[in-house]
Amino acid sequence: MAMIMTPHINAEKDAFGKTVLMPGDPLRSKFIAENFLENAQLVNNIRGIQGYTGNYKGTKVSVMASGMGMPTIGIYSYELFHFFDVENIIRIGSAGALQENVKLRDIVFGMGACTNSNYASQYGLCGTFAPTASYALLKEAVNQADQIGATYHVGNIFSSDVFYNDSNDANEGWQKMGVLCVEMEAAALYMNAARCQKNALAILTVSDSIVTGEKTTAQERENSFTQMMEIALNTAHVL
Repeated sequence: MAMIMTPHINAEKDAFGKTVLMPGDPLRSKFIAENFLENAQLVNNIRGIQGYTGNYKGTKVSVMASGMGMPTIGIYSYELFHFFDVENIIRIGSAGALQENVKLRDIVFGMGACTNSNYASQYGLCGTFAPTASYALLKEAVNQADQIGATYHVGNIFSSDVFYNDSNDANEGWQKMGVLCVEMEAAALYMNAARCQKNALAILTVSDSIVTGEKTTAQERENSFTQMMEIALNTAHVL
């Protein structure tokens, strides 16, 4: 099998499963590979991004980090969709709650992804594009969440280009519009999937609350958000 060398991935053409789970953190990729996948092999480590492929309940599944922000997930998802025949990318990440009823460690499924990014400008659209999840992935992931009794929310999320915002009230408008949480990647992933006619979904675990100020530790974010991981893996298994 021929090697494919992109600027960010160096792997064999068939190195990845048709479904790739994408956490932001490379250490979360490693954790999933070591704790959930059978016969996991490191298939890409350009820039330390750590991409693994193994078996989950007999299904070939891959997990590879995206890094932080829309430019990075935009690069990795583009290359996976275009050069490695990946059909589905499920982002599994952390998010900050924007609503009082969205609690620490709750699961959020991003049905749509609002954004302050200019990512969509590349498409030359005469209007505003609404990035949305693939319904088939969303439907199955919610089904899997029901089966394990997870506490979850389905709705609009906010993909921000800014982590340290100069404005103290930057989130108020999104809260007012009922947006569930804020993260930094899903909108670009959804746009890439739409352009490639592929499938994407963001499954998020609430790591902190903009409303209450509660937060989890970096170590907890790395290896304790296992419900989200199980939902994504079980979804990949039945696709």
